[in-house]
Amino acid sequence: MSKRLRKPPPPPPPRRLSPGTETGSDQSDPFLTPNTSSHSLIYPPQPPYSPAFRQGSLHGSDSSECLPLSNPSRHERDESQSSKYPTTRSRRASQSSEGGLGWEASGYPFSPTRDNRSHSRTDDDEPITTQTVVEKYAIVPFENLLVFPEDVEKDDYLHNPDPNDADRDCDVCTRRGAVNLVALTVVVVGVVTLFVVYPVLTFIEKLIEPSGPVCADDPMCLDVGPIPHLQNIRYSLIDPDTPESAKSKISIDGKKWQLVFSDEFNKDGRTFYEGDDPFFQAVDLWYGVTKDLEWYDPDAVTTKNGKLEIRFDAFPNHELNYRSGMVQSWNQLCFTGGRLEASISLPGRGDTSGFWPGFWAMGNLGRPGYAATTEGMWPYSYDNVCDAGITPNQSSTDGISFLPGMRLPACTCKGEDHPSPGKSRSAPEIDVIEASVHALDPKVPSDVGDVSQSMQVAPFDVWYMPNFDFYELYDPRITAINDYRGGPYQQAISGITTVNNHWYDGRFYQVYAFEYKPGPKGEITWFVGKDKTWKLDARALGPNGNIGQRVIAAEPMALVMNFGMSKTFAFLNVSGLTTVMPATMRFDYVRIYQDPDAVSVTCDPPGTETTEYIQKHRKAYDNANLTTWKDAGYAWPKNSFMHGC
Repeated sequence: MSKRLRKPPPPPPPRRLSPGTETGSDQSDPFLTPNTSSHSLIYPPQPPYSPAFRQGSLHGSDSSECLPLSNPSRHERDESQSSKYPTTRSRRASQSSEGGLGWEASGYPFSPTRDNRSHSRTDDDEPITTQTVVEKYAIVPFENLLVFPEDVEKDDYLHNPDPNDADRDCDVCTRRGAVNLVALTVVVVGVVTLFVVYPVLTFIEKLIEPSGPVCADDPMCLDVGPIPHLQNIRYSLIDPDTPESAKSKISIDGKKWQLVFSDEFNKDGRTFYEGDDPFFQAVDLWYGVTKDLEWYDPDAVTTKNGKLEIRFDAFPNHELNYRSGMVQSWNQLCFTGGRLEASISLPGRGDTSGFWPGFWAMGNLGRPGYAATTEGMWPYSYDNVCDAGITPNQSSTDGISFLPGMRLPACTCKGEDHPSPGKSRSAPEIDVIEASVHALDPKVPSDVGDVSQSMQVAPFDVWYMPNFDFYELYDPRITAINDYRGGPYQQAISGITTVNNHWYDGRFYQVYAFEYKPGPKGEITWFVGKDKTWKLDARALGPNGNIGQRVIAAEPMALVMNFGMSKTFAFLNVSGLTTVMPATMRFDYVRIYQDPDAVSVTCDPPGTETTEYIQKHRKAYDNANLTTWKDAGYAWPKNSFMHGC
């Protein structure tokens, strides 16, 4: 039986692994339809299809996970802007319409966005085909891969600010703005200073500063060399340069006293203008109360080679022919009781008369050289009594005293201007030395140096004669009681000690000192070197006639170092002095010792304070041209003895 030949059934449609759904699927994807238009002017209704992220992929992403084309917070671009950046479909369409010029024209063998082979048809006899390796793993530059400018992510607004965003806050007054402004200012100022200001200042400095020695053509200049900054700062009363062996001293009664102040003057170049030094000040004045021939100028005082130097020059200034220096510790350093000593090389020559170098102490209520402050204060040192001794001229018509009377006696009326009512207050003076010259022998024309060691006293004894029974003279061969005992302005109780003519002009230094106990039962002992020269007991100043007990200075005392010249003190050997000028008085050190049980290194000891009173009367203490208390504008305090209050 012949079999009827049947036509074999058509083969099943080929299965493709290319992007998209199966051929012949009832669902049609608009993105699989080639777009033949050259450019697409509108966005598709849903994200474009990508073969790398199709449905059913391992990541299971769908179109809802694709980023939106524009940030909701941004303004939509107009169509003209969008047309500048065609979408993927428009690119594919363009490539198709242009005959494969896109990728192939760029040198690539095929376009990764489309199948380079002809599409299969349902009646195609070609077996199942697959993608090439290049097509399968190609990274297709679709929109969702963020290759084109229109592609966006959620955080793009942080990195790509849009001019169409909301208006920015232009307020620069913020912390960050302030910091930026300050930093910019610092940089600008620094650059200008470094490259403009500094070169200009350097150039000007070279024009102003002399190239040679500083003092080459200036006789008023004292060249002390370079001075380091802050070199004169002191942090304690005791100089760190003081040797340990000098930090104690055995007193005349055998007790060990301690060092309470020292200045070794080892730092060169120190100056002593007001405010320069914590303890000392060099004054700028004429010492008119003794009719000195020199002007005291701070320029004449400095430290050099470990010494304090006071230089005396024949230099006309202030209508005077000479210039020198006076250093005071007034109202800066005071002490009450103890031992004051200094190592000194006297100026000039021991056989040449005329100079008046001194080292002494004075009560802080009087300022040396300021006559208004010493009126009625110097050289009083009186007990707490009120009698004729406090009155002008001591109530005597014989001319024994020209003093105006004691300004601050113990009997000052209540409510009157007095620093410590009920106590006698004044400005006594004790001299460590005042150097001069005397003849070695009246028959031999040869002079030798000497030093006067004294205490100035008021009110005065009759004929200026104290009770010599209470003097002690330790070596009459070299020390004698001074024949000069005073005048109408002071009673001087002093001893004269001969010194070696080699102890001058820096060749040799000698120690000069006094040790004292203040009060009506006190005493003073003077020294040259280690040897005691003479002693004054307070009983020598006891009641005498119509005056009462004078006391050993009980006031806080300030130091004075000066180098003067006056006809009221010594004969002037002008021709001899000319050969030794400029002359220099040198101090190696100054030290103060006190009993450990009675230390008082202050200008305000209890009961004898001074600084508050000084502060209330600054006009008198600051103006050396005022000569009376009244000139300074202050009234003379009343007292019960004279005014009956």
